[in-house]
Amino acid sequence: MLNKEGEFKGPRGRSSSLIAVILLLMTSITFPDALSGRASSPLPAAISGSISHIWANTGEDKVTRDELRATSDPDAVFNSVWDGTTISLFGARNEVVAFNLIIEAPYSDVTGVTVALTSLNGPGNSSITTTTAAGDTVFNYLGRNIELFFIRYLEIRGLSVDLAYNAYDERHIPERCRRPHDENGQGTGGWEDRPCHNKLYPEIAVPLEFHSPFSIAGGTNQSIWGDIYIPKGTRPGLYTGIVTVAEAGAAPREIPIRLKVLGFILPDLPSARTMVFYSSENINDRYLGEENMYPDPGTPEYARSNEIIDRHFQMAHRHKISLIDGVTEVEEMDDAWISRLTGDLFSPERGYDGVSVGVGNNVFSVGTYGSWPWQDGTEEDMWANTTAWVNWFDQKTFATPTDYFLYLIDESGDYPQTEQWARWMDSNPGPGRRMMSLATIPLPHAMDHVPHLDIPTSGSGIGITSQWETALENLRKDASKRFFMYNGSRPGSGSFATEDEGIALRELAWGHYKKGVDRWFYWESTYYVNFQCYGYSDPRAQTNLFRQAQVFGCYGRDDQSLGQAGWNYTNGDGVLFYPGTDTRYPEDSYGISGPIASLRLKHWRRGIQDVDYLALAAAVNPARTAEIVSRMVPKVLWEYGVADPGDPTWVLTDISWSTDPDTWEWARAELAAIIERGTVAGRVMPAVQLLLFQDDP
Repeated sequence: MLNKEGEFKGPRGRSSSLIAVILLLMTSITFPDALSGRASSPLPAAISGSISHIWANTGEDKVTRDELRATSDPDAVFNSVWDGTTISLFGARNEVVAFNLIIEAPYSDVTGVTVALTSLNGPGNSSITTTTAAGDTVFNYLGRNIELFFIRYLEIRGLSVDLAYNAYDERHIPERCRRPHDENGQGTGGWEDRPCHNKLYPEIAVPLEFHSPFSIAGGTNQSIWGDIYIPKGTRPGLYTGIVTVAEAGAAPREIPIRLKVLGFILPDLPSARTMVFYSSENINDRYLGEENMYPDPGTPEYARSNEIIDRHFQMAHRHKISLIDGVTEVEEMDDAWISRLTGDLFSPERGYDGVSVGVGNNVFSVGTYGSWPWQDGTEEDMWANTTAWVNWFDQKTFATPTDYFLYLIDESGDYPQTEQWARWMDSNPGPGRRMMSLATIPLPHAMDHVPHLDIPTSGSGIGITSQWETALENLRKDASKRFFMYNGSRPGSGSFATEDEGIALRELAWGHYKKGVDRWFYWESTYYVNFQCYGYSDPRAQTNLFRQAQVFGCYGRDDQSLGQAGWNYTNGDGVLFYPGTDTRYPEDSYGISGPIASLRLKHWRRGIQDVDYLALAAAVNPARTAEIVSRMVPKVLWEYGVADPGDPTWVLTDISWSTDPDTWEWARAELAAIIERGTVAGRVMPAVQLLLFQDDP
């Protein structure tokens, strides 16, 4: 029913704009249970063979390996993409939409399992298709608009405290890992009272080609993730297909899938810009061996290293992420970096297709983490080197706008030194003056102590609200300055911890948008050597990434409440790409010359694409879009304030945003409706006309 504001009130009190409901009617998508009431189609009975149930979700509700949700309670699996019989999705052109298929085997082992989705067929004989791949051809994206992934799991043996969240308030901890607690977040019980204790969490998305057929151990489930890229030229309308699941000795199961392709196109350059560091040394070590960590230019090892690293760039590009590395001098800018910045690397000629074809990487960091070699030089040395960099970029005239800067120093309290370097750069009498300066520093400190810094880059924690808002307001008065943020920490934002909710990085992107952050920085994506704890020579520094969730910090004790614990003990921190070849742990190596994505990379992409929806919707109806943002992320970052201004490091609070993926899908549907209402096939259309609008504009 409609209320007086023209909003739809669903059976559970969830509301959405009239336009969102119209959009859903247009799409023929049912949003059951939590969104629009129980679907009329019953959950299918147990299928023949050892597989008892197959169901789907968005993938942001992380189903641990031991969960048999549909087997134990069929009513528990209805959600925004699953009505009991059919997977239903919607998306714009130039967008990747995803689903997660959960196959349950509660009673006995299942062998010879295969899963296939080859095409989706739509109006006018149009289709979205894929091709088969083997070995390194999984990195040739031409014609591969549908990709399926076999999900591998990692055990949560301890909590990611200190970097991802704090343990003094249970409400800061991801909901599935919380102990019972009081209204102030004071917990009771121990490690085994945490629902996530020693659970196997879905994390590694291996191309299904390398696990087909596969087996499922009795008493467990197996997730299969699906990515569907909707090409720009796809005709809007309803597309249908069949996901086929087969097991040895049983009849195949056919699951219908429906995709509504909307009329608008997401931009190639994301509205939420990013930069993510990768380590060529760590990549070379795992793929080429320790002896080839630093291959010489002109050697076969050097050429192979560039090929492998370029595939990291292409995979990041497919997820709307931009990479940076540790280049320090102009002479190092070889053909590899030129093709990344021109966009040639992301062209069909280089085996690339999908999001942002032909668009460059759009960011470049000089001397990341303060590694530039002229730090002990004079002001004239600063001028000469920054001028050389600006001249190089001026000569290239990249078609894709590229932010480039000198990364002065990382998390340093030596503000006078940082200010001196930034001031030197500003005083350059030549073109080098246009080189921007960056340092990781809290924004209020930057405004007070390093006024010449061009890009203050702040951690995503909490702070005194008035100080941060004033500092950001003052920074915005200078149009030449930028504001970046980095990493993620609850409750201010979702975190990158493996055990955080699947919507954590989706929320992070919404917070990115809400506070007008110019670019979000993640510190590392290939942290394969835990040198912060063990140094480089200790054999414990090398992490078996396919077997161990904890990759950062130290395991020094078993804590009664936290499980495994130690200095900065963190799961997944710094690892978004898993090595396709691993010479350190050959028993877990796939022998392919490119990376394997984490699910967290895919969750972040969902949030980044949401921000594209927000930007497009704001251009049509800024007031309504702002209302949706305020509803979805009432508080982010420093908006939480602190408990004690005299010690502004802590706050007692729950997170402000929903962890229910269906709530976020409602919001995306509302935004899509706003965009579609504004323009359909070049015509501005009122709501009544949109109600009558069918698949063919």
